[in-house]
Amino acid sequence: QVQLVESGGGLVQAGGSLRLSCAASGSIFSIRVISWYRQAPGKQRELVCRITNSGRTNYADSVEGRFTISRDNAKNTAYLQMNSLKPEDTAVYFCNADITNENGLDFRYWGQGTQVTVSS
Repeated sequence: QVQLVESGGGLVQAGGSLRLSCAASGSIFSIRVISWYRQAPGKQRELVCRITNSGRTNYADSVEGRFTISRDNAKNTAYLQMNSLKPEDTAVYFCNADITNENGLDFRYWGQGTQVTVSS
């Protein structure tokens, strides 16, 4: 079994910064792609950014230049550095990972989410 646990959310003023973490544990052989999604109240979940196991990254236009995704493969952990936060960044942020387990099977896992609130 694999678990993803996010941390680092909280309340911050507009213009501030937060750093989210996503730690994977359990029966892991490799983690291919790690993504961050977010879901604001009354809206659909949307992709924020993703990083491959080779370090290639993609960002949504709304966060390009403000957010940075990174990963530490030795720790099975990904990070989301969020700078210049805006009230419209307020959402629950979810970590998502495509993982090959120790039996060679591929699964996609979700974390439980962490709340980010940006006050104006």
